[in-house]
Amino acid sequence: MDPIVTTLIILLCAVIAFVSNRIPLGVVAVGVSVALYLFGVLDLHSALAGFGDPTVLFIAALFVVSEALESTGIVAWAGQEVIERTGTNRRRLLITIGLLTAVLTAVISVNGAVAALLPLVVVVAARAGIAPSQMLMPLAFSAHAGSMLALTGTPVNIIVSEVSADNGGRAFGFFEFALVGLPLVVGTLAIILLFGSRLLPSRAAASAPVDLEKLARTLRADYEITTDRPLMSAARGVAEVVVPPRSSLIGLHVFAGMCTPSGDLVVLGVRRGGEPLASAGDRLRAGDALLLDGSWDDLQRHTAQRDEILVVDAPLTLRRSVPLGAGAKRTSVIVLAMIVLLATGIVPAAIAGLLAAGALILTGVVPIARAYRAISWTTVILVAGMIPLSTAFQETGAATLIAATLRTWLGDTGPQAAVAVIVLITLVLGQLISNTATVLIVAPVAVALASAMDASVLPFLMALTVAGAAAFLTPVATPANLLVMEPGGYRFGDYARLGLPLMLLFFAVAVFYVPLIWPFSG
Repeated sequence: MDPIVTTLIILLCAVIAFVSNRIPLGVVAVGVSVALYLFGVLDLHSALAGFGDPTVLFIAALFVVSEALESTGIVAWAGQEVIERTGTNRRRLLITIGLLTAVLTAVISVNGAVAALLPLVVVVAARAGIAPSQMLMPLAFSAHAGSMLALTGTPVNIIVSEVSADNGGRAFGFFEFALVGLPLVVGTLAIILLFGSRLLPSRAAASAPVDLEKLARTLRADYEITTDRPLMSAARGVAEVVVPPRSSLIGLHVFAGMCTPSGDLVVLGVRRGGEPLASAGDRLRAGDALLLDGSWDDLQRHTAQRDEILVVDAPLTLRRSVPLGAGAKRTSVIVLAMIVLLATGIVPAAIAGLLAAGALILTGVVPIARAYRAISWTTVILVAGMIPLSTAFQETGAATLIAATLRTWLGDTGPQAAVAVIVLITLVLGQLISNTATVLIVAPVAVALASAMDASVLPFLMALTVAGAAAFLTPVATPANLLVMEPGGYRFGDYARLGLPLMLLFFAVAVFYVPLIWPFSG
């Protein structure tokens, strides 16, 4: 079979699999690489080259950096410092949250920023008397706009920069994305402020994250704790656990103030049947609740034994909400050094990311086991598995064929119309499948179309990047959209109402503004 036909069939099958949402994304991506080899489109080295690509390693390293910023409480500190100075006015809160989210996204990615700020935004909304549904979708959409502020904002930026360097253009600078990112952030916030209250529902959330201050007050009352020591600080915290049936702890003599058998934790209180136990001679029964005090690491280690106890609030989750925890200073220095390396270009991006991740692990900020867990292997495998498809598009001539067809269809309309077509294709696909996969599929076509028109590849690829960030219409378009769905009480159709005007903004910026900054003449 003709290699071009085979490549297009593999692409069609991949898109169908992505849209069906019945097969894990990683399996689809690996299946693409394997199919390209089995059907003779690529040799073994080319079919598996994505798994050793520097872009993939850089993306994996950034997940470790993001984990450090979250787990040490730097993100929580930044959020609390900014929002506490904003007050409870809805407009000021939206502007503050939007700007904070955009800046964080530029450093730790869309999904990382949304996941880190989501609990804080819900708590702030509750205290201000604002429905979370009025705040959380703006949080996610501001992150999409903020992803265009720097190279590290999203894997798409990294991919497009490398594609540009490999195809007659040049790599985009670390802050060069901000030339288009700043107008997108300003425009996104303007639309949210002007139309958000009317386009977003006012709906109670199905679930809400933990409010640390409220939780501390509740635990003090429930367990009748009278000491002034803070229950949760940068170094120490608490964990509420329940004794399940058949636990080996049943029958253990307990009382407030005793150390656990390991000696690492202290029992602050015990409750049975909704009432605190005041006597000093009680033995544990199934269903008893204990409040344990200790260092965050000890709490995490001991509560991981889920056959012995049931954890009410995971210590690792609570720890992320405590501002400036252990390792915050080391993380700040390491991340700042990484940004300097990326901005100056002294070393390749992948090396800068790997150095930062390695330093965070070696200095004990992120234990190696947590570093592995922090990496979104679905994203890594997705990018690695889809890179060979982009290679196949170029090597077989499929991208050139599609570009020639589009060139003929466009006639004498010029490169701006071609960019508009590329942007429309990306906008449609990006609502149905991963925006990363979409960009990997469309990028070779954009490069070939730019070549067919004797135009610079830079405006084509930057417009593609902007379109890739405009994943607004569905909750499945990006993990960030899905993260806010349940806490915001959103339904599937809620996204399109605010998403459509934002998509029009991104389309206009990609088609009309980008060529002004990156001209077609090169």
